[in-house]
This record gives sequence, C-alpha cells and structure tokens, in this order.
Amino acid sequence: MSHVDLRPSPMLKAVRRRSGRVWLLASVLIAAPVATPVLALLWQALQGSNGLWPHLLAYVLPQAFLQTGMLLVGVGVLVTLLGTSTAWLVTAYDFPGRRLLEWALLLPLAMPTYIIAYAYLDLLHPIGWVQGAIRAALGYASPRDFRLPEIRSMAGCIVLLSFVLYPYVYLTTRAMFFTQAANLVEVSRTLGTGRGRVFWRVALPLARPAIAVGVSLALMEALNDIGASEFLGVKTLTVSVYTTWVTRSDLPGAAQIAVAMLLLVVALVTIERWARRRQRYWSSAQRARSFTPHRLGSVSGLAAFALGLIPVLIGFIAPASYLAVEAWKRFRFAGLSPRLLSETFNTVTLSAMATLAILLFGLVIAYAARSLPGRLTAALQRISTVGYAMPGTVLAIGILVPVAALDRMIDQTALAWLGMPTGLLLIGSGAALGYAYVTRFLAISVGSVEAGFSRIPRSFDHAARSLGQNVTGTFRHIHLPLSKPSLVAAGLLVFVDCMKELPATLLLRPLNFETLATHLYGEAARGTYEEASIAALAIVLVGTLPVIVLARIGRWKS
Repeated sequence: MSHVDLRPSPMLKAVRRRSGRVWLLASVLIAAPVATPVLALLWQALQGSNGLWPHLLAYVLPQAFLQTGMLLVGVGVLVTLLGTSTAWLVTAYDFPGRRLLEWALLLPLAMPTYIIAYAYLDLLHPIGWVQGAIRAALGYASPRDFRLPEIRSMAGCIVLLSFVLYPYVYLTTRAMFFTQAANLVEVSRTLGTGRGRVFWRVALPLARPAIAVGVSLALMEALNDIGASEFLGVKTLTVSVYTTWVTRSDLPGAAQIAVAMLLLVVALVTIERWARRRQRYWSSAQRARSFTPHRLGSVSGLAAFALGLIPVLIGFIAPASYLAVEAWKRFRFAGLSPRLLSETFNTVTLSAMATLAILLFGLVIAYAARSLPGRLTAALQRISTVGYAMPGTVLAIGILVPVAALDRMIDQTALAWLGMPTGLLLIGSGAALGYAYVTRFLAISVGSVEAGFSRIPRSFDHAARSLGQNVTGTFRHIHLPLSKPSLVAAGLLVFVDCMKELPATLLLRPLNFETLATHLYGEAARGTYEEASIAALAIVLVGTLPVIVLARIGRWKS
C-alpha cells in the first residue's frame, strides 16, 4: 500500500512564513504612528514653558482640576443611575411601548455634547419661549420676577452631558441583564427574594463589570468634551489646554496640562479595571436562557413607559425638535448657504477618507492578532487602540509636534533640491487632521473587526491551511467575506464619530477649512444660534444612522 505524504512542502512553508511576516510588519507600521503622539507629547512637555507654570499653578490648574473632578463625579453618578435603571426597566418588565423604548433610549447617542449644550442654551434662555410659557402659566410678567436656575453652570453641564452619555451604560448593562440566565433569577425567587430585591441582590452585582465599562466610556467622552463645557461656563482641563495653546500661544504649557489629563485618563482606566478585578461571570451557552419580563398592568405600564421616555425626551426629542424648527426658519429666510454646502463637502470627504483608512488598518491589526497569536501581536493591538483613550485636545498636541517637524524637514529638503518651499504641506492639506482621526478612532475598527473574527471558528482557518492557503489567502477567502457585517457596522460608527469630532478638528484643521462641527462651534461662540441650526441638524440626522444599526443588531440578538 503506497504512502501519501500530506505534509506541506518546504516551499509552501516558506511562502506561509513570508505571508505571516508581511502581516506582522504591517501591524508594526500601523501601531508605531499611533504611539508617536504619546511620546511626542511627553517630549514637548519637557521643553519648558517660559515661566508659565507659576501662573498655571496659582490661577488655572486648581480650578481646572476641581471643576474637572466635579464634572466627572457628577456625570459618573447620573449616567450610572440613568443607564442602569432604564436597562433594567426594558429588560425585566413588559409594558406597552417597551419595544419602542428599547431602541429609542439609544437616540441620545446621535446628539453630540456640544450640540445639546448649544440647543438648551437657546431653549432655556431667560427670555426664551420655555421660560416665558412657565412665567405666563404662573402669572409672572418679567424674568426679574421668576426665572429657572441658570443652565450655564456646573449643575447644568452635568445634567446635559449625562442625558447624552447615559446610553454607554445602557448598552453594556442591558446586554448583561439580557444574557443573565433565567435560572439565577428563578432560584433567588424560590429562596424568598422579592421581585424588587432581585435587582439589588442578583442582577446588579452580576452587572457591575458592564456598568464599570459603560461609565468609564462616558467619563472619557465627558473629559474629551470642549464645546459643551466652554458654552456652559465650566473650565475643565480640556478647555485649559485649548486656551493655553490658542490664546496664550504656549504649546509646551499646553502639552504639560495635556500630560496631566493623560494621567487622569490612565487613572480612570486603572480604577475601572481595579473595581472589577475579581468580577467573573460564567454562563453555559447551551443551558442559559433569558428570564421572562414581568407583565405590568395598564396604569403601571403607562407610568413605566412615561418614566423611560423622560431621558429620550431630554436627551434627544426636545433638542432635535428645536433644531428642526430653527433650521426650517433659517431655510425659509435665507435658503442653503453656499458656505454650508462646502462645509458639508469637507466634512463628508474627510470623514469618508479617514473611515476607509481606519477600516483597512483595523483589519490588518485584528487579523495579525488572529493569525499570529502571541505577545507581540497582542501588544501591537493594545498600542493601536491607545488613541481612543486620549481626549481630542491632548491627541492634537501630540500629533502637531511630529507632523510640524516633518513639515519643516520636507520644506527644507524641497528648498535645497528644487529651489522652492512647500510650506506646511501636511498640516495645510488636512493630512494631520486625517492622522488624528485615524489615531483617535482606530480602536473602534479594531474592536468591531475582532468581534467579527471571534465568531468565525478556528477550524475554518485550519481547513484553509490544510488546503494550501497561506495567511493572506485564508484572509481573502474566509475572514473577509464572513466579516462584512461587522465591517459595515464599524465603518458607520467611525464615519459618524469623525463627523462629530470637534476638539482635534478645531486645533488641526487647515486655514480657511471648516467642517459642520467647527461651523457650529463658531456660530455658538458668537451667540448666533440660528445660523448654526442647519449644520447642527445635519450632524444629528447623520448621527442617527449608527443608532438604527445598533437597534437592529440588538433586536437580532434578542
């Protein structure tokens, strides 16, 4: 009986090794530029700031740290209450309108923080129609007789940011509540635990890791905010970085404050991981089943629906309705401005190009970690996601330093060889801004693609290898076709995030280059709210697209 050798030939082994090295090298080339801003920020912070620190220590940093801490504590508490309570409401109880609330509670994700601040500053103005209607109902004639508490305050900033950011906690916590097995709840009921105490004794302790993840994401978004904080008069560290750089023209001083912010972000992530260091949750995929929600009566069901609708009303419906009305007034009065059309073109073009690059780089990083598992690829994957933890203002400073140095080198080289300068080629062309988008949002692409790859059994890889495919062939024939849904979802999320990004866009945009976000910021800073309503409405409408996708994904999983 003849013997057939099924082992791959030495030439085939060499081809496979070469293919794997290509993916590893590509991962290194992607991760290195992502890590560069952090190193550049530290280097710039060591340059000194011409005696600025005595002024910062005496007048700026104490107030900035205090206000930043108060903002983060307030937002953390409020998003925990809103996100956890709404997640439990739509998971544990059945009432008319529950399916509507399940996806409607995600809608505030479409409302950037600076837009909700912009909308409510005009909605709740002392001489606005809201306060005017309240005074008329109460019998008062003037704002001097009665007015609501000032929205331009720390409390106002905490409330508005929380009603926009609570969906981060809602998403992660609802997923955990939904996957908790019915037998855990049923056993607690048989042991005498009341329905209300099941939440405190069983569901909430099991959901603590998910709550911690959602809160940490919300806090990093709050720390990244610059528009809402500045509009509402809260001088956070992010606002201090911006004013130190732009107003005082002191880049080293701004870099030093940015390093302090980066340390704060690291502390937030460390605290989050430490808080759930011993939290583990196991569930058998074959035996676990979701518990059946308790059916409420007509009156209590209506009350539950009304309570669940309040965050949606404050976080999305009211500001979106205001924007729609104001945009329609502006359109009837002056039509669409040519400047608005050019800004829309700038926003869509830049966001689309950045999204394509981010998806490509995310595919490379995630597939290298999948096909070549080891400490090196795992480290490269972690490095590639570090930009998402950096506020946009901090990232902009870290990018400006190496990009400006490269611009100077290109300019000097062109002048020496060609006799003509190039100027600020990378910064002036928008390449630096695209670099910021890639660094900031690469983590979304990597995470989404990795989640898509995790659903593909390893046996598919082994079968492809046994049929003679190398690493690249397996990717092309197996992983890429099966990962298209996760790629589409990641692309949509990244595109919308690029459109909404404000701090990095403000600081790195070329001269005379405006996006919808920077246009809105400029008009709101001048107090001309009606001029920015169309741009704000366009951002919100585009921002609803990933909410629809998330809602469809959640319904499909259910």
